[in-house]
Amino acid sequence: MGQMSHSGSGPWDDLEAPSLSDIEMLAMTAFDRLPAPFRQLAGEIIIRVADFPDDDVLDEMGIESPYDLLGLFQGIGLAHAVATPDTGQMPNMIWLYRRPILDYWADGDETLGHLVTHVLVHEIGHHFGLSDDDMEAIEEEAGLDG
Repeated sequence: MGQMSHSGSGPWDDLEAPSLSDIEMLAMTAFDRLPAPFRQLAGEIIIRVADFPDDDVLDEMGIESPYDLLGLFQGIGLAHAVATPDTGQMPNMIWLYRRPILDYWADGDETLGHLVTHVLVHEIGHHFGLSDDDMEAIEEEAGLDG
């Protein structure tokens, strides 16, 4: 076996995989850049990041591999909200799943920030019945086309 010679410090030497809090920070920044009317659709929303979806979520959605789900919207959108919400009603929440997102990112050619924004837009958009064209326009308006 040959030994790798290494001189100096390269740009990747000290980098670690993005953490849960790194992904959460990217998501918060991405959400803030989305058009205001779109953000208002989601209402008060909490963004959470986990490594993988729970087994219950996978079973409920009929998904075999935990790598097949990048994000999930849980809650009631404005279109379905009642004027006086139940006191026990949980706020709307978006889950982003770090390991599937990183796996997808490693396989593609887009930036991690773009991918996180894409997942956010699609989770909110699908919940509110927006078309793919609508969501593409929202991503363009946020400066994330391409």
